[in-house]
Order: sequence, then structure tokens, then C-alpha cells
Amino acid sequence: MAMTKDEALRLLAESRIKIDALDRQLVELLNHRTHIVEDIGRAKEAAGVPIYEPNREDDVYRNVQSHNQGPLSAEALRGIYERIMDEMRSLQRIQMAKRSQGDA
Repeated sequence: MAMTKDEALRLLAESRIKIDALDRQLVELLNHRTHIVEDIGRAKEAAGVPIYEPNREDDVYRNVQSHNQGPLSAEALRGIYERIMDEMRSLQRIQMAKRSQGDA
């Protein structure tokens, strides 16, 4: 059965409320992930390990893709995580530069 215009508008409004709530949760989770990445950056610096570790990034891709049940494609998920990890590497570089300026 087709949806009426009022039903469609109600569904649209309800769906947007759900999306807004999920977006707030995603921001909270991304910030939590970022705090852990800051710890990783300090550990990498202390251990003399490079910020960019392609093998570890491959592990992350495999982990998220193995838990993906769709409808998001593996390629789309990888693209999202490539962007997330790119931002995390940038953050680590910025934090490392700030620490080295503090030592000067």
C-alpha cells in the first residue's frame, strides 16, 4: 500500500530525529576513539614507532569489514575508515609537534 503524504512527512520527521540522535552518539564515539589515538601517539613517539603503519591500518579495515552486515558496502566502509584514520594521523602529528615545541 502506498504511503500518504502525511505518513511520508511523519516518517521523514521521525527518521530525522533518529538520525540526529545517532549522529550525537557517533560524535561521542569518535571523540572517545580520538582520546585513545592520542595515547597511541604518545606511545608511538616514546617507542620510536612511525605514525603511519600500513599493516595496522589493514588490520583495522579487516576488523570493521568483518563485522559489517550491510547495507553499507565494504568499499564504502573502507572509505569512511580511510578518512577517519587520516584525521587521526593528522592529530598525532599535531600533538607530536606540540610536545616537541614544549621541549624546546
